[in-house]
Amino acid sequence: MHLGAFSISLSVKDIHKSKAFYEKLGFEVAGGDITQNWLMMKNENSVIGLFQGMFEDNIITFNPGWNQNSDDVNPFTDVREIQKQLKEQGVNLVSEADETTEGPENITMVDPDGNPILIDQHR
Repeated sequence: MHLGAFSISLSVKDIHKSKAFYEKLGFEVAGGDITQNWLMMKNENSVIGLFQGMFEDNIITFNPGWNQNSDDVNPFTDVREIQKQLKEQGVNLVSEADETTEGPENITMVDPDGNPILIDQHR
């Protein structure tokens, strides 16, 4: 199973303070829109998303079809195939992808310790 690019999506209280903090750690803005309260920041191969007011908990995130630079990769494992494999292994999904569609879609689950996991395909 190939999950794609890995990042941590952080639920932050003040995106401006969080941006300044992570810049001190060497992260640079790699995408997003601070006026919409979200940014993607990168330090070498490490990627974090800063999200203010969009969700409650921090989220482990995977993006099938992307590498760590958000470049398209081919071939890649479609999120619907990942969903099928996870269900065959008995993993309980909180939300599922519509298997009758193609393109962007996502699934969510929670690990045994309560950590949310998002597999978010953008193409």
